[in-house]
Amino acid sequence: MEEKLTRLNKYLSEAGYCSRREADRLIDAGRVTINGIIPELGTKVTENDVVEVDGKSITERKADFVYLAFNKPVGIVCTTDTRVEKDNIIDYIKYQKRIFPIGRLDKLSEGLIFMTDDGDIVNKILRASNNHDKEYLVTVDKPISQTFIKRMAGGIYLEDLDKTTKKCTVRKIDSHTFTIILTQGLNRQIRRMCEYLTYEVTSLKRTRIMNIKLDVPTGEYRAFTEQELKTLHMLLADSDKHYKQTTELKETKKVHSINRRKE
Repeated sequence: MEEKLTRLNKYLSEAGYCSRREADRLIDAGRVTINGIIPELGTKVTENDVVEVDGKSITERKADFVYLAFNKPVGIVCTTDTRVEKDNIIDYIKYQKRIFPIGRLDKLSEGLIFMTDDGDIVNKILRASNNHDKEYLVTVDKPISQTFIKRMAGGIYLEDLDKTTKKCTVRKIDSHTFTIILTQGLNRQIRRMCEYLTYEVTSLKRTRIMNIKLDVPTGEYRAFTEQELKTLHMLLADSDKHYKQTTELKETKKVHSINRRKE
């Protein structure tokens, strides 16, 4: 019987150790071994291989995953590398199991961030093509004009990232405050957008991710409710279908293009 092969980053993700992106960083840093040997990125493993991170064995996929909604305070960094950053999210929470954040909130921002030990759900939520809503409450340093709202909602070209932001929903709350709903996760996206329009963000709080709203005090967390988790999985299932259809369409176009070149 042929042994099942799994990419090492996927293996670590399914074991609930970290996300695939973080796994790639660990592998690249030489902190992961397979049967005592440091592997290359893209290496595949079998169920019989001994996989270790920093000399500690990684167990098989867990069934009782942890899903937390955490209200991150300003000043806390969303990293799992506790050796480098003293104000990291892991040491702050001090959860009894190894968990990691889904996505990021920069150091000066606060609000909702998911914490989990389910690596698979991380990849589904972060996949840009899935268009998952994230809502923010933002305060800026001067009065908000209607032109500002229109420009923010319509998309802004960020030269240093060489990307144009997707159209989004922006609503003015008062003279200096607005809400914005994004489906992107570009680095410091809202701050960069505001800077382009000569505004400076003075406070930024994420208040919602998909179907889950921020409802705990700053610095505290709670577990997802059963209904929240059920709805979240339903939304992610729909996203996966869309992602697979898009991928299949791209592959079909690629094959047709190759065939046309051969003719």
